[in-house]
Amino acid sequence: MNKKMTSYKLTIVALAAVMNILGGHLALALKLPIYLDSIGTVLIGAILGPVYGIIPGLLSGLITGVTGDIYSIYFMPVQLVTGIMTGILFRTAWVKGKKMPLGVLAITLPGTFVSASISAILFGGVTSSGSSMIVFVLRKLGVSMTASVFAVQIITDYADRFLAVAIVAVILISVPREMIVNLRGGKENGSLQQDNE
Repeated sequence: MNKKMTSYKLTIVALAAVMNILGGHLALALKLPIYLDSIGTVLIGAILGPVYGIIPGLLSGLITGVTGDIYSIYFMPVQLVTGIMTGILFRTAWVKGKKMPLGVLAITLPGTFVSASISAILFGGVTSSGSSMIVFVLRKLGVSMTASVFAVQIITDYADRFLAVAIVAVILISVPREMIVNLRGGKENGSLQQDNE
């Protein structure tokens, strides 16, 4: 039984990594100013907690980095932070109702500090993302590199995480509670128990 549950978890985590990869490739192809590469990370963090929440981001970052966007490898720490923060905050009421915007901000800020640092220090603010165009415009207007990158990152990261959390909230409402309980090994905890009652 335990082995079956482990296989079940691994299958769901792999599916979440595929969601990240597909979303990331879509955003890259369309040059969107958001990334769409953390929906699976948020999903697993929400259901299984922070430890499992880091795995989809690691897998998708490595696969995407090798198959099409080398920048994904460098930004894997952002996925790790997002998975951890999501896993923590989805166990609280901070991602529900009127508190959701603040909860998303709490999920976003640590990753934004990490991604802005990586972008500014390693890449001079220019990456494969559509948001690099905004950094370029701000730099031409005389804004410093660090300020430009952070300003763009906080806006685009927040929009990206808000969308991811909203999509995951819809998924969690749609999925039968028994499926989530089975995925967790028969344990109910946090806000998911309340959401689906």
